[in-house]
Amino acid sequence: MKKGADLFFNKTENHLAGLPTSRRWRKIQGANLDFCCEEAVMKFCGIDLYSNNSVVVVTDETDRVLVSRRCPNELAQILPLLEPHHGELLGVVVESTYNWYWLVDGLKAAGFEVKLANPVAMQRYNGLKHSDDKDDAAFLAHLLRLGILPTGYNTKNGNAYLIWAFIEAANFARRFSEGAKRFFEKKKAKTNTVVATKALAHKLARASYHILKEK
Repeated sequence: MKKGADLFFNKTENHLAGLPTSRRWRKIQGANLDFCCEEAVMKFCGIDLYSNNSVVVVTDETDRVLVSRRCPNELAQILPLLEPHHGELLGVVVESTYNWYWLVDGLKAAGFEVKLANPVAMQRYNGLKHSDDKDDAAFLAHLLRLGILPTGYNTKNGNAYLIWAFIEAANFARRFSEGAKRFFEKKKAKTNTVVATKALAHKLARASYHILKEK
């Protein structure tokens, strides 16, 4: 009998149309029928983003790691890793840290479905997280596969790129300003790194506003 469920009962509609598929074939038996149909395959990607490099991980439905690579923060390095899996990727998860904008914009421009993970909301799943950097990227893909990935970042109170600029400024300020460092460490002791960074960014934004207002 010919391969393809679409040949059975002389039907031509493809019920897997639009779904990512592999080149594998799965044999299905039952009710005196013996035919083959193409098996849909889903893949998931997590990118652990740092200031000058990223860890890119692609997994399948069983959390098997298919790709694991640390590379510079350059789209020319990251996109070729994902392109062979483009048609099968359910999504690419990027954690909403201070330097995500260039990566998300680049991935979207290349046609990838991008999920922006909320790092504060993700803390409830820390028990699933490993200490290794690659596991952090795989952890993002794992949450996407499970359908429990907390997404989004609230930018309704301002321009997203302006928020990014002040978050960047906060990260530099806590490294080079003793006053900013003390403020950051005090907030971090009561909350966490993400919240403390946002608090410092907010403080810098207010200071900038008053400087501009007085001019």
